Amino acid sequence: MVRKMIFYIVKLKGRIFFPFFILYIIMAAFIAYWLEPETFESYLTSLYWVFTTLATIGFGDYAPVTDAGKIFTIILYLTGIGMVSVFIGKIIQTVSTIEKHRVGGRMKFTGKDHIILVGWSEKSKFAIEEILSSDLKVEVVIISHFKQAPYIEERVHYVRGDATDRETLLQANLPHAKGVIIFADKAIYDNYAIKDPLLVDGKTLIIATAITSIEEETHSEIHVTAEVMNEKHISLFKHVKVDEFIPTYEMISHAAVSSLFHHGVIRMYSELMSRQFEEGMYEIARQPHWKTYRDAFVELLDKGATLVADHSDLQINKKLDNPIPENAQLFVICDKETLRQLNGEMTK
Repeated sequence: MVRKMIFYIVKLKGRIFFPFFILYIIMAAFIAYWLEPETFESYLTSLYWVFTTLATIGFGDYAPVTDAGKIFTIILYLTGIGMVSVFIGKIIQTVSTIEKHRVGGRMKFTGKDHIILVGWSEKSKFAIEEILSSDLKVEVVIISHFKQAPYIEERVHYVRGDATDRETLLQANLPHAKGVIIFADKAIYDNYAIKDPLLVDGKTLIIATAITSIEEETHSEIHVTAEVMNEKHISLFKHVKVDEFIPTYEMISHAAVSSLFHHGVIRMYSELMSRQFEEGMYEIARQPHWKTYRDAFVELLDKGATLVADHSDLQINKKLDNPIPENAQLFVICDKETLRQLNGEMTK
């Protein structure tokens, strides 16, 4: 009982210190002005004098001249300077606590249009570096179970918890996120005696279900990309909203085999998928004066870009005379400078 009471008093002391300190400053300035109105001229001047006195700056432009004023100054020195030291200590302690909570993943992320990465691995690290280099303003939130943030950077934030848990997703501010990437939890696959990819994809499915539930509840639209261990498991996701899948093993195997029969295929994939190379695949806005795919194809080609796809359709070269639908999502292959020029022209 006594221990609880002491703990409560200490906790209460911390809560009331800041308002008490502010009240102390206000009252000290009022007393100084009341004692020597001719010296300080206005309440603002006395407030200024109290601050410079407690901060031990002492410019000397104002000083009490009466005995009462001098006695009050001595009292101010004895009580106030120590209080300022405590105040500064409290600020440092608060900043330290906030940083500790931030690195420990205990703080709620309040930003918007961020990207959430679920799970931590080398793939997550590469994804973060790719995101940060692609967009100089976007922020990233990692959700994982580590005690400390696995990646320290100003635009990277950390939430510690299980992504299957609703509260963890809300702590990452999921409803206001731009997109989510769910990486397969390889630790499950490595730690079980029976190497069953279904266990890993099962957890991914639960996370996707939790995300879909929050989306429906908050009426938000979030682009979700999920990594699956086995392409056959994609059919299990039909009742949840996942926009795109990364069939890990199948994609790697296909690229490896293709490289044997068509040399340079893997390098071509790398250049298209990575921003480290000048040439890449980028989305570009549909222009009102483009009626058919041919209109867009010819104009873009003249400017140094090649139109290659609409959504996931890579066959537009066979239907150049077809009209471009209103919901078209066009992709081109070009370098970054050409993309900047195209985006500049299209925003005019």
